[in-house]
Amino acid sequence: MASLLQIEGDGSVLLRVTHSNLKSFAADIRFFLQMSVEAVKEKLWKKCGTSVNSMRLELFDDFKNKLCDLSDDSRPLGFYSPLDGFRMHIVDLDPSSVTSGGLLEDTSLVEKYSISEDEYNKRSGTFRKFKEKMASQNPLAFRNKMSDNYMEDLCANIKVGDRCEVEPGEKRGVVKYVGRAEALGPGFWIGVQYDEPLGKHDGVVKGTRYFQCPPLCGAIVRPDKVKVGDYPERNPFEEDEI
Repeated sequence: MASLLQIEGDGSVLLRVTHSNLKSFAADIRFFLQMSVEAVKEKLWKKCGTSVNSMRLELFDDFKNKLCDLSDDSRPLGFYSPLDGFRMHIVDLDPSSVTSGGLLEDTSLVEKYSISEDEYNKRSGTFRKFKEKMASQNPLAFRNKMSDNYMEDLCANIKVGDRCEVEPGEKRGVVKYVGRAEALGPGFWIGVQYDEPLGKHDGVVKGTRYFQCPPLCGAIVRPDKVKVGDYPERNPFEEDEI
């Protein structure tokens, strides 16, 4: 139930955001009421990929009733009187948008490149050729396989739900998975949902789902790349503030 009592002086609202093309996209995002509608679109573009010029925003109350279109880009968001718990729906008006056709959600629609084993073996400069060369030069090192518990100790203070920052790039997000990922290699891995679409997938890696997140917001990295702590979501407009 939407709160009719906004916290005095807070100046922000928490909205549920959905998308016309991305059925799995649903996020709770906080907006400042003084932000222009155009600024809201800029923030959403970074999260879903729909361009600002192709975006129409619709506001719904918590009873699923449509209240209005946010049709004037110059108006502040507060002009439309949104309340905590309301839903903002993104309508992508571009038929050729990157979000259309299901390619960001269903990887089976993407044509895969394949090569036969014989053809791959004929190629020079491949990783397989490199491994064979290194193994011939140092057989003992290649016999010592990586442990299944590799980096497990670094996961002791990392748990699902922790806010985090990932190197390189100081990318921020939420820990969504802690454990092994056999498809990626031995040892322990951390699944992260980035605040912005800076990842590579939606939690599915090589056919295995490790967690759920919006398209292009997911990543799985080694624990030594992850720092957990007080890493709130960045305001993309804070650099413009004086």
